[in-house]
Amino acid sequence: MKRVTGIGGIFFKSPDPQALTAWYRVHLGLEVQAWGGAELPGSNSPTLWTPFKADTSYFAPSEAPFMVNFRVADLQGLLAALRAEGCQVVGEPQDSEYGKFGWVLDLDGNKVELWEPPAAG
Repeated sequence: MKRVTGIGGIFFKSPDPQALTAWYRVHLGLEVQAWGGAELPGSNSPTLWTPFKADTSYFAPSEAPFMVNFRVADLQGLLAALRAEGCQVVGEPQDSEYGKFGWVLDLDGNKVELWEPPAAG
């Protein structure tokens, strides 16, 4: 089974996400969108760069100030394989207009987001 197919995004906490996005817009040329992040070029699916408020609970139960999002081909199949391998899958998978999402904790307790993009069509 194909597992990770690319980086889906880099998410991190900031005490002032608006000021930080303005800095990245001005100094590094990121085209920050209204939803608060930027799509980075270079793949068939976008790689997102997104700062979150410092008090976000989205990364929970991890206490790390970041979360990596990996693009995957078959979310349900991968989650089943991870469970069978003894990995700690957290929360229930979610389906949205942006695709399917699931989460697992790595050995250090970092929350890793798995993202199956919506089918092109």
